[in-house]
Amino acid sequence: MDQEERIALFLDYENLAIGARDHLGGMAFDLRPIADALAERGRVVVRRAYADWSYFDEDRRMLTRSHVELIDIPQRMGASRKNAADIKMAVDALELAFERDYISTFVFGTGDSDFTPLVDKLRALNKRVIGVGVENSTSALLPPACDEFLYYDRLEGVEIPAPPTRRGRPARPEVEPRPEPEPAADVSLRDADALAALVAQTVAGLQRSSGDPVTASTLKRTLLRKDPTFNEADYGFRAFGELLGHLAAQNVVELSEGPAKGDPEVTLPERGDREDAFSLLRSVVRDLAGRDGSVPLSGLKNQLRKVRPDFSEKPLGYRSFLQFCKAAATNGVVDLRWSPDAEDYLLAAETE
Repeated sequence: MDQEERIALFLDYENLAIGARDHLGGMAFDLRPIADALAERGRVVVRRAYADWSYFDEDRRMLTRSHVELIDIPQRMGASRKNAADIKMAVDALELAFERDYISTFVFGTGDSDFTPLVDKLRALNKRVIGVGVENSTSALLPPACDEFLYYDRLEGVEIPAPPTRRGRPARPEVEPRPEPEPAADVSLRDADALAALVAQTVAGLQRSSGDPVTASTLKRTLLRKDPTFNEADYGFRAFGELLGHLAAQNVVELSEGPAKGDPEVTLPERGDREDAFSLLRSVVRDLAGRDGSVPLSGLKNQLRKVRPDFSEKPLGYRSFLQFCKAAATNGVVDLRWSPDAEDYLLAAETE
């Protein structure tokens, strides 16, 4: 129980409701998908929503049933209702951060970039911040500021209505409905390569930087730090463990028992693949070597793929082909040097 996240939820309700109406086929905003997503992340102990509730009579009933405290920001002549709601919400969040230090996570339902300084301040106070917003009405500045960002239209349980039809022919939708995630087996090759590269590079980086075992939970947190919108469901997986199982079956990572049940240790395979890749590099460099025994780096990767079409350095944990070649040089497989005359790196095969 002590390890459970305590969550405070703040809803910029007008932003969410209008975002859903204008960009999701006129649908009414529903709190349940957000509540379900947060239930997987911890216990919500504070729920507040800010709006001029005279404009959202039906929504008030829905929120009250969900035990949300409604903060009324009445519209006044000559005053900005939006700014008043934003300021009140920011002040309340900061007050809560200082008064209740047991609250570890703040969730803001909004797509408004005006909340970015608030997010930065809370993170400086060692609070985790999750954002929730409608994708097409969310500022590009807000998601990178958060620890995690959930697009409302991608949440489980959000059903975007089909566009109305006219004269028997489907009307052109204003916003294309988001397709359901495809099964993991049908993930496109491009997406599969990108996913494998992202995970392998992240595991390799964690191993280099800390030297400690990399657990699945650590890996997921790091992926979210790289991209707060990362979600395994976008690749067709129901859970992060299922994603890792898929990558383990593809020999991108290896899984072993971790320090806690359900949190396996993730490593890059200590396999012959890396040695095979180094051997391939040495062989191709030797075959292509000119009179001086060297080969330029530019175009070399394509030459390797002529021999082995599926070659890629990324599943091996390297961010780039140059990094792979530097590792090969460090292991004595090739000689790598910069040539000012050629304005390129030159590689020469070392003697086996």
